[in-house]
Amino acid sequence: MRRDRRSLIREYKDTPRPAGVYRVHNTKSGRSLVGSSANLPGILNRHRFALENGSHLDKELQADWNKLGEAAFEFEVLDELDLHDDPGFDPTDDLSVLRRMWTEKLVASGVRLYKESFRGL
Repeated sequence: MRRDRRSLIREYKDTPRPAGVYRVHNTKSGRSLVGSSANLPGILNRHRFALENGSHLDKELQADWNKLGEAAFEFEVLDELDLHDDPGFDPTDDLSVLRRMWTEKLVASGVRLYKESFRGL
């Protein structure tokens, strides 16, 4: 039993996670938070958890969540980064460029962004 558990943990850790650009979209106001991550499922879960617990870093987003409720928000992947087979590949720069591209594209189309979207740009 212990061996099976260890192998499952190892397999989980060795499984590559999708990397890319995501957004948390307020469907009522049209505002969005845009970000990038080397672990898309993890970051989307983190945002949802923080919002549900009232501890999100973006206070305006948190206030909208508190006022409108979960049903007013969509969590979506905008773009996935094609990861290289090289285990030493660092996607940080590519993710930054991809995020900047999506931020510019959304702003140009009239989407208003939450402040946290601009952090690190």
